[in-house]
Amino acid sequence: MTHRHVVYVDGQEGTTGLRIHEVLAARADIELLRIAPERRKDAAERARLLNAADVAFLCLPDAAAREAVAMVDNPRTCLIDASTAHRTATGWVYGLPELAPGQRERLRAAKRIANPGCHATAFIALLRPLVDAGLVPHSLPVAATSLTGFSGGGKPMIEQYAAGGDPRLQAPRPYALTLAHKHIPEMVAHTGLHARPMFLPVVGPFYQGLAVSVPLHYTQLPAGADAAALHAALARHYAGERFVRVMPLSDMAALDHGFFDVQGCNDSNRLDLYVYGAADQALLIGRLDNLGKGASGAAVQCMNLHLGVDEGLGLVA
Repeated sequence: MTHRHVVYVDGQEGTTGLRIHEVLAARADIELLRIAPERRKDAAERARLLNAADVAFLCLPDAAAREAVAMVDNPRTCLIDASTAHRTATGWVYGLPELAPGQRERLRAAKRIANPGCHATAFIALLRPLVDAGLVPHSLPVAATSLTGFSGGGKPMIEQYAAGGDPRLQAPRPYALTLAHKHIPEMVAHTGLHARPMFLPVVGPFYQGLAVSVPLHYTQLPAGADAAALHAALARHYAGERFVRVMPLSDMAALDHGFFDVQGCNDSNRLDLYVYGAADQALLIGRLDNLGKGASGAAVQCMNLHLGVDEGLGLVA
């Protein structure tokens, strides 16, 4: 009989938890533990299930995720935290396998994995290889804009859009104008940048899909760092990756009558990277499904790596 890995999702009613459940419920190699609805807030029962699992996903608010971590005393239990709580914490491995050489090995060995944020995943995937290659200075003050579907706001925002009746929801809505979005710490920590990026997230009137754009001026970069050089560095870094595609330089085929499709990676675990260039500047774009590679898909990918099974098992490239 094939060995079945025991998995528990703490916070299985949320958007990310539900997606993880959907993916894992179809797998014969996974035994899913479930908590009775009436015991969802029973600390003793949650602790029992967390410690019974080979892998436990924490799909919880930050404070509740920290509480869950404190409940675990089984050294075999691997925690994959989908909250913001541990993305820059000592002792936790950042759950982006494509980040840098050796990251997969770190994830296989880890018992504490911090799942990346959706905006941060695209931003880091664009910038980390360029910083490592010396094409983007560590000291460069970077700006980024992210356009995302409203499912990223969780159940309250989904319900708000589903209810309709508010004309303000028909237009894009910039937010986090305090310039302190919760993904910024990981965007700095895992790119090698020294300065906080000027980051503007925008919610659009669509359910899922996300695109982060980063403008760069050649005058701020080392000599020779033009669009072609940036594109080549990304292509080298992600060569052979299953879930990250570096699209052709200044890819006009990706445009529909001149417009970029933010939802082009929906229902997949794919991350598409683009470089558009002109004589004096370049625009980097990273596109993903905020519910896929930006959340549940990334978590399952990390679980697969940790368990030593096919990294893409259950995931759509």
